[in-house]
Amino acid sequence: MNKVLVIGASGHAKVIIEAIELNKNYEIHGLIDSFKPKGQKLSGYEVLGTEDEISEIANQGITKGIIAIGDNFTRHLMYRKIIELVPDFEFITVIHPSAVISPSVRIGKGTVILASATINIDTVVGDFCIINTYASFGHDGIMSDFSSLAPGVNIGGNVEIDFCTAICLGANVIQGVTIGRHCIIGAGSLILNNIVDFKLVYGVPGKEIRTIKEGESYLQKS
Repeated sequence: MNKVLVIGASGHAKVIIEAIELNKNYEIHGLIDSFKPKGQKLSGYEVLGTEDEISEIANQGITKGIIAIGDNFTRHLMYRKIIELVPDFEFITVIHPSAVISPSVRIGKGTVILASATINIDTVVGDFCIINTYASFGHDGIMSDFSSLAPGVNIGGNVEIDFCTAICLGANVIQGVTIGRHCIIGAGSLILNNIVDFKLVYGVPGKEIRTIKEGESYLQKS
């Protein structure tokens, strides 16, 4: 069984660890975290160091892993740092065994599909995406790299979600909508119209609140 690193050691990492354990496709070698002390444990696995130590670990033959960071842009930055350190590092895809996925769906590397998620026919999910617990993605959709659906999100058919966009808890997007790059759709929102790049949108129906900056945080309470 191939050994893998889990890059991240917080709550999102815990659910990914559980999915890996349930699938039994990989053995977790340990955790990498930028801020947690070496030796600290999460779900029974030790933090081996920061991302700066991945090169040394790769030299020992551990050259596969998953980035377990919930924030889209932070995950993107971590990916870029890892491939600078270890250009041939291989990113695995993790799919919880309870997820319901059409055989026609295409899923990219480094993507995480969590418990009870549903992805319907002819949908394309890019690299390093997150489709979280009980999220539903309709038919013929496109989800670009480093984007995410939070728990309980419902996406209609023929929806396009662009690079690094976050659809937050319980939001609903009707069919045929296009959402631009680096957008944040607030929790519980109902999206009825297209949204251009770099917008914060929330409400029922969803309204544009303001323009946001690349990498703006959305996982913390204001």
